Amino acid sequence: MTVFDELKARGLLAQLTDEEEIKELINNGKATFYIGFDPTADSLHVGHFMALCLMKRLQMAGNRPIALIGGGTGMIGDPSGRSDLRTMMTTEQIDHNCECFKKQMSRFIEFGEGKAMMVNNADWLRDLNYIEFIRDIGVHFSVNRMLTAECYKQRMEKGLSFLEFNYMIMQSYDFLCLYEKYGCNMQFGGDDQWSNMLGGTELIRRKLGKDAYAMTITLLLNSEGKKMGKTQKGAVWLDPEKTSPFEFYQYWRNVADADVMNCMRMLTFLPLEEIEAMDGWEGSKLNEAKEILAYHLTELVHGTEEARKAQESARALFSAGNAENMPTYELQDADFRDGTIDIVGVVAAAGLTASRSEARRAVEQGGVTVDGEKVTDIKTLYTKADFAGEGKIVKRGKKSFKRILCEKNF
Repeated sequence: MTVFDELKARGLLAQLTDEEEIKELINNGKATFYIGFDPTADSLHVGHFMALCLMKRLQMAGNRPIALIGGGTGMIGDPSGRSDLRTMMTTEQIDHNCECFKKQMSRFIEFGEGKAMMVNNADWLRDLNYIEFIRDIGVHFSVNRMLTAECYKQRMEKGLSFLEFNYMIMQSYDFLCLYEKYGCNMQFGGDDQWSNMLGGTELIRRKLGKDAYAMTITLLLNSEGKKMGKTQKGAVWLDPEKTSPFEFYQYWRNVADADVMNCMRMLTFLPLEEIEAMDGWEGSKLNEAKEILAYHLTELVHGTEEARKAQESARALFSAGNAENMPTYELQDADFRDGTIDIVGVVAAAGLTASRSEARRAVEQGGVTVDGEKVTDIKTLYTKADFAGEGKIVKRGKKSFKRILCEKNF
């Protein structure tokens, strides 16, 4: 199976231009391609996973990735999929986030001479002469056509600012600069980026002539991949300081049954034959598939040792009721009243529910356990000593749990 055929078999490719040329470049390791990342936070999250895994796959096949960090476009913010204007960041925030990205990306792709590159579009966007830019680049864009682009439709309903309207032109200019500076002949992006990406391909060909060699590919379900980065309590980050390896493992261990095989195909590097053999697994075998998925993705992000510890802790949690390396909450002096705290207070303080009233309902409905024992009496009290040493594992439902500890000295 060729590299291109495998990408299709794994469900990664949706739309593309110049299919035969793309096959030739990818299969023979001749593609220099880029994927863009807006530095809106100081960590990547699981919504970026598909793009990172794709970069790794293509580099393994001899192609050259360019990770384009939007230090310039990040000052505007991509309007795609947005109903409101993004919060503006300072250049200092953006630059800091860019540095954090490179460290995390290094677990997926290899940077260095002749290998992957990280490029910041701030290098050519922040110091642009506006009049020259509009005259030289803007002339190649039709306003009428831009207004029909999917990425602008949602913003048009509430009002599209002229600032955001420039985003497509600037992203297209990125491709032109990468083409001219580094010989970048291919771009990848999510299905919500298709209009912006076509703009870049067309800009190169209009400005440099019909023989200019540039093409685009979008990633199937990448917009769904972005949704995967969100949970009820916020994003699942690749930074272990934001999302611990154990929490990361548990996120993938708890994916919906219907999503397991798709995640396995698109995100892991297991052979397709091995994955197809799992298709149709049910019950305990499906849970085994989820463990395989969680282990491989945790290993990819956090390394073998952390993946092993996360898996052991998860298994211990559901068997012996005792596990290490799981998320913890350390009770504070203010959490206690007259030296005690009730079970409702423990659940709420640990963030297992959003409020005491929600915690009360969870307890009364039998959804809370402490060290494996169900607690249904809301008047159950604990002292500081109860949480000394290894503390207690408090679970709310099947998927939310924390080890509760107590400060040694108040």
